[in-house]
Amino acid sequence: MLKDWKSTVWRAALILAPWLLLLAGWYAIHYSGLINPALVPTPHEVAVRFAELMRGRLPLDILMSTQRVFIGVLCGIVLAVPVGFVLGWYRNIRTFIDPLINFFRALPPIALIPLVIVYFGVDEIAKTVILFYASFFAGVIVMYEGISQISPIYVRVARTLGARDGEIFRKVIIPLAVPHMLTALRVALGVAWATLVASELIAAQQGLGALIQNAGSFFQLDIIYVGIICIGFIALFMDLGLRALGRRFVSWQERIA
Repeated sequence: MLKDWKSTVWRAALILAPWLLLLAGWYAIHYSGLINPALVPTPHEVAVRFAELMRGRLPLDILMSTQRVFIGVLCGIVLAVPVGFVLGWYRNIRTFIDPLINFFRALPPIALIPLVIVYFGVDEIAKTVILFYASFFAGVIVMYEGISQISPIYVRVARTLGARDGEIFRKVIIPLAVPHMLTALRVALGVAWATLVASELIAAQQGLGALIQNAGSFFQLDIIYVGIICIGFIALFMDLGLRALGRRFVSWQERIA
């Protein structure tokens, strides 16, 4: 009992320590004089601004940004999983299409904004297209790299035991692919949140990216910090949820720790 309690306390300390160090470093930078204090609002000033914005526009901004990311990632990953699976499973197709995938993956979404505006206008669909683009190529890369590294010995063993192709696909390939699907989803989600501000350059009136851009126009640094921190924490909570989901669905998978 005491050992479990100590383990829990130690784990909690490990989780909290980086945040405390970050806050300490933040205060140290503000009060050190190395940077003009007016350019680095303190954590408590940002917290006060956060509380003020929560009584105003911030909840709607959070909702709009989360909705855009969710739709963009959902559309991107729904297409990325089968495309990545095909590329990973069929070497000739992968050899044929891999240069094209890597070409488009390297293009920053922000560079495509003028074309997206021309083809899709400035409505919500344009923002979704940018997020879809970012999440799709990130998901495809993770998915096909994972699938291509599945050991063929599992298939050979299943065939030796008399399994048919359909059974091998359902009972061997799909379970082995699930961890890669979840990893692709996590990576796509992270890339989408990182691309959010770029997508909301397209005439967005609400959203955390719009909040940050508007605050930058008026040099409201505390609001910029609020927007950045909100993006980081929402992305973190989503990732933690996906990790918990992953532990549930791939509990059979051996891990080092």
